[in-house]
Amino acid sequence: EVLSFISGHVPQTEQHEEPWRFSVRTIIPKVSCYGTKSQKEGILKDLGNHQVTFLPFEEEPGGQARLKKGNIYQILLVQRDCPWELHTLAPDAWFSDGVAYPKPAWLCADLLPKLVRWAAENRSSEFSSTLSLLPVERYSLAYQRLKDKYRAMVKVWPEVTDPEKFVYEDVAIATYLLVLWAEERARKCLAARQTFVDLGCGNGLLVHILTNEGHSGKGIDVRKRKIWDMYGPETVLEEKAITPSESFLFPDTDWLIGNHSDELTPWISVIAARSSYTCRYFVLPCCFYDFYGKYQRRQCKKSQYREYIDFIAEVGHISGFKTDEDCLRIPSTKRVCLVGMRRNYQLPDEAEVERRRAEYIQTRRSAPGATCQRSDMRKDSGGCHGSGEAHGSAWGSGFQPRERVETVRNCAALPRDLVDRVVLRVVGALLGMAEDGGGGVTGDWNRGGSLSVSEAAGLLEPPTLQLLKKECGGLQTLLKNNHQVFRVEGGRVFIRDWRDPRSSRTDPRRKPVAPGALKTRPCWFFHHHPQRCPLPAQDCAFAHGPHDLRPSTRLLKIKNS
Repeated sequence: EVLSFISGHVPQTEQHEEPWRFSVRTIIPKVSCYGTKSQKEGILKDLGNHQVTFLPFEEEPGGQARLKKGNIYQILLVQRDCPWELHTLAPDAWFSDGVAYPKPAWLCADLLPKLVRWAAENRSSEFSSTLSLLPVERYSLAYQRLKDKYRAMVKVWPEVTDPEKFVYEDVAIATYLLVLWAEERARKCLAARQTFVDLGCGNGLLVHILTNEGHSGKGIDVRKRKIWDMYGPETVLEEKAITPSESFLFPDTDWLIGNHSDELTPWISVIAARSSYTCRYFVLPCCFYDFYGKYQRRQCKKSQYREYIDFIAEVGHISGFKTDEDCLRIPSTKRVCLVGMRRNYQLPDEAEVERRRAEYIQTRRSAPGATCQRSDMRKDSGGCHGSGEAHGSAWGSGFQPRERVETVRNCAALPRDLVDRVVLRVVGALLGMAEDGGGGVTGDWNRGGSLSVSEAAGLLEPPTLQLLKKECGGLQTLLKNNHQVFRVEGGRVFIRDWRDPRSSRTDPRRKPVAPGALKTRPCWFFHHHPQRCPLPAQDCAFAHGPHDLRPSTRLLKIKNS
């Protein structure tokens, strides 16, 4: 019937011996508004003529299908100046709802250029397909339900982190686990819902969602977060240091979770294996850690991320698991997870497998980089998990967990006088470049030249450089923190000219400074630049003197050069 429709309605070119191929795929929109109807698409490939025809249709609950004749379109690869063409069968009858049925303009302006780019790149991913272990349709429906249910968390999020990212990312991870566990119950004919422990639970939202959805479990982290008090007593969160040892085994738990668990990441499968023969694990690696310190690369043929995922999978295999890899649908570049659902040995062989585990961990103790270094990357406003002295048994001895008190290393805690000295030194050098003919003077205002970050570092004394090297990002972070004074682009440093459209405060999308508005910060240029601020006081977003400051900040002392 489909072939008959095509031959009668879709223009055909010359016939070739190459066969036509026909397949059907189900369209699973992120937001479904079709009830029990299923949106599908027939794909007819004419290999000889280098063309593909797409025939959307709706499948009713009774099994009947209704072809959307007005929405048929065809993509061709032809030998002309414009090699890619897109044709629609009946553009006047085109139906679009922005969900399963796109607009013709989107097909031309978005889809077609992407096809051209993908064809030219000819690249294959080094990771698994997204959601390869789950039924995607079931995941999409569950995610939409949970997203609507927990959307209000974005409005009340008390942490310093971005609620849009962290809330919806944890909703997506929870959805993945809930669907994975539902499939496991169906496969094993289990009645009871799985139990879990989240090692290094951070903000605890993942624990809260899993608990609300009927799974008994808890989260453990070294530091209590502000948001913990908002969850209620049903969400069990423990403020406790975590060290791999006999004190942190969970023989009655079905699943261990390591979500961005930093230095605990390689230990998750080991702890699961030693907790019980039936314990399983889910780990989402982020920062690169070995058992006793930072992970060091072993070869350069793979990306660092791919190599680290392979290392964590290797640990899972040595621990005794048949480890599966999957790619989550989350707003993060680190979205590959490893799932240990089955063992690769029988229970009577436990002693031999444990011997291999212990030997492997011991070999990693002497691996390069096993120096118990710290990571300054965080899952949220504090670290990913607990800390404390190693205790309980020898097998975790030497593991250096995270400190209970977070160390801030983003240059924000540096002494103010040191920061002022660095800023004045770099600005002085940039202004001097204009005087030597190497910079820019706009009107009568000197905005200086530009320096690379390394050239700017050469202006500083060795003790100052040593202090900056201990901070994340070093001098570049300090300069970016002083956003009012500097513009850092492409590894080069410029004096920010607030009249320049590249300065965000003059972005036309932003509201201008309201007349008579009191400012919260003093204008650095008004007090330090030889020509003062290039903007009049009423147009500058910063205060030109104490009269411009809000009452609570009028006593702020401005250090002159």
